[in-house]
Order: sequence, then C-alpha cells, then structure tokens
Amino acid sequence: MQVRYLMSRDVATITPGTTLRDAARHMAALDVGALPVSERDRLVGMITDRDIAVRGVATGKTPNAKVRDVMTPEVKYCFDDQELDEIAANMADLQVRRLPVVDRDKQLVGILSLGDIAVSDDTGCAIEALSGISRSNGGPAVFPML
Repeated sequence: MQVRYLMSRDVATITPGTTLRDAARHMAALDVGALPVSERDRLVGMITDRDIAVRGVATGKTPNAKVRDVMTPEVKYCFDDQELDEIAANMADLQVRRLPVVDRDKQLVGILSLGDIAVSDDTGCAIEALSGISRSNGGPAVFPML
C-alpha cells in the first residue's frame, strides 16, 4: 500500500521565527506532538513537544525563544507514492514516530505517523516500525534514587 492512502493530509506548519510559546500553543490546539517547520514553501525542519521540553525548557530557553533554536533541521521525509513496508522499515531504522510526506516536486502533502501505520491492515509493517522505534540505544535506563 502506498503512503498516500494512510497519511494525514491536513498538516499545519510553522515558521522558524515562531516562538516556542506559540509553537506549543499551536500543538495543543491541534492536539499534535510535532509540526513541520517551513520557510517560503520549503520544509526546513521539524519541531516536537520533546524538542521544546528538552532543547528548550531544560536548557533555560525562554518561551520567547524561536523554533529555529530547538528544531531538528535535518528533515527526514518520505514520498507519497512510496510503499508502506519500505517506509515502516525506514522509520524503524531512523527511530522516528512520524515523517513528513512530500510529492515528487518535494511539496509537503501530508504526514505519516506510527499511529497511521498501526491502524492500517498491514500489521507486519506496524510491528516492524514499532519494534525498531522502541529499541534501546544502549543499556537499560537508570534513574537516580531521590
């Protein structure tokens, strides 16, 4: 099955100059955890709620800091005509939960999430993506005693 049949089509974007406060408010209003960042109709990054928390708040950035300061500029994406099994494997390898979807002219046309794959008829793709995304990059998590 091609990605275009599973992706979410209504994708909001923000600009690199948007404040972290406004980005967080936009995510809350849309009930999403990530937004593509675009500038002059070009995809230039992704920002997640985790980026805001870990790269923003945890490092002392204010709510008025800009999205460009915490976004991930290396945009991983897929094409709308690619096959789901290929993309699920890529998501597992990259350990990402969502990918922007572009057409062959590289225009943003949607976003594909792990949730989109999970509700597809292809349970093998969902299992592959989830197991790869969830794999550990090292030893077990260690939490200090308080």
